[in-house]
Amino acid sequence: MPRHRPHSPLRLALSYTTGFRLRLAVGSVLTLAGTAFSLAQPLIAQRILDRLARDQPIVTLLALLAGAVALGTVIAALGYFVVESVGESVVRTVRRLLAQRILRLRTPVFDDVEAGDLISRLVADTTLLRQVTTQAMVASITATIGLVGSLVIMGLIDYMLLAVTLTAVVTMSVVVRWSAVRIGRASGKAQEAVGFMATLLDRDLGAFRTVKAAGAEQNEIGLLTAAADTAWRRGLRVAGWQAASGASTSLILQTSFLAVLGVGGARVTAGKLTLADLIAYLLYMFFLTQPVMTLAGAWGQLKVGSAAIARVQAVLALAVEPVGTESAAPGPDRSRASVFFENVVFTYRAGLPTVHRGVTFAVPAGRMTAVVGPSGAGKTSLFALLERFYEIQSGRILVDGMDIREWPLADLRRAIGYVEQESPVLAGTLRENLTLGLAGISDGQLWEIVHLAQLGDVVQALPGGLDGWIGYRGGSLSGGQRQRIAIGRALLRRPRLLLLDEATSALDATNEAALRATIAAASEVTTVMVIAHRLSTVVEAGQILVMESGRVRACGTHRELLDFDPVYQELARTQLLIPT
Repeated sequence: MPRHRPHSPLRLALSYTTGFRLRLAVGSVLTLAGTAFSLAQPLIAQRILDRLARDQPIVTLLALLAGAVALGTVIAALGYFVVESVGESVVRTVRRLLAQRILRLRTPVFDDVEAGDLISRLVADTTLLRQVTTQAMVASITATIGLVGSLVIMGLIDYMLLAVTLTAVVTMSVVVRWSAVRIGRASGKAQEAVGFMATLLDRDLGAFRTVKAAGAEQNEIGLLTAAADTAWRRGLRVAGWQAASGASTSLILQTSFLAVLGVGGARVTAGKLTLADLIAYLLYMFFLTQPVMTLAGAWGQLKVGSAAIARVQAVLALAVEPVGTESAAPGPDRSRASVFFENVVFTYRAGLPTVHRGVTFAVPAGRMTAVVGPSGAGKTSLFALLERFYEIQSGRILVDGMDIREWPLADLRRAIGYVEQESPVLAGTLRENLTLGLAGISDGQLWEIVHLAQLGDVVQALPGGLDGWIGYRGGSLSGGQRQRIAIGRALLRRPRLLLLDEATSALDATNEAALRATIAAASEVTTVMVIAHRLSTVVEAGQILVMESGRVRACGTHRELLDFDPVYQELARTQLLIPT
């Protein structure tokens, strides 16, 4: 996936807070109020020391100090909660945006990215955004105000001590900025390593049984372990830079404290500073530690968050399909669609071989059309083009006489029922799998589809029937059961055009015969296109297209093609449909 480096991470992070800015402002004000109470505490302590030196009562000041401590703590805690809630809201918002973007990616774009890396960006990188929207933004602002306020008051107490303190603050700023750059680079590499590990795991889970059957567990564990080790090493590098930055900041602070103590002691001895003022100054030095450490951490968090923002923005910048609407329950009256390919030329991407070379054919409405041919002839790609998963380089594809590029995408796909070659099944209930993308489906409609798609045994086998749970990618189902669920899902849409890509290849003879009858019945009310390697499943089709090397070389019925097309004759001969 190409890198996307935003020019202003803070501006992008702030854009994510749209809709939460009032809450963010309230949290900031509360945090600032807590800071103000903290700033007042050393001044009150100074007055207490002055009164003690003069043998004056301090009960009122002690009560005032206790109240400032308690109230400041409560207000600061409330402000922290409000700000953190904004951070959580930002994470939720960005995750929603990413989920919408990922599921609407154009198919060629999705082909070029790793699914595991997308998951990592959705889950892990979005969590890091909280560091930018809270610690790196709000906390740094309040820390800056606290730092400036402390320095101003410290300057009013003694300008000489302030000069010592400012020297330390400037030195820390240089160290922090230098280390923050390294933290950002190391963090970006660490997040990439986590994304790669997620990609490996997604690959293994997607082919779980294949890995086991091949005895490749140890090899895959080795790859995952190596990826985890890489992520660990890069994470340690981040931790190392963060530790070095924090230790350097702490060392400079402690050194400056000792310097202030020495210089201040000398000034007290010389009578240029009272002991109460020195103690108050030292209290402000202690108070100064928190905003300084916060700012030091904020620089590192900003760099870490910036790397996360860059990875999130890279996904948000990917090309997506036009937004459609959710399919409603299919209506009872739907006309049958016609299809026409006119001189279509198509390749998946530049540099790859051409898949279709001037493909031309017509599919009449209300008939079954079969597509056959050797592997690699371009059969499955026809269906991908009809669904507009990809765009053609030249030519036209018409549905009902209108170029599919002029159809609203949601309307086009709503008119099509598509059973893929792999017959994917989603983790969820059987009902959810059948009604995928549909709303308002009654139990009566579902049971009708269960009968048509020969799903009775699946319903009986699942605890809960229609609401029984199907595991990850339908791993507990047979290939034939997954195919029947996919067919049922397509039939439930009552499509005007039904596309079946090797839809019965995993079925036994009994179920195949029953479903062939179902498909034949469906062709009476809808247009059906079938891709088949087993010619026995399509011998009754109204027309059969024979494809070879990206072209339609012949078209006719089963009997006609047996008479004149050598490729079809060879296919029939190898499948024992004609004598050898």
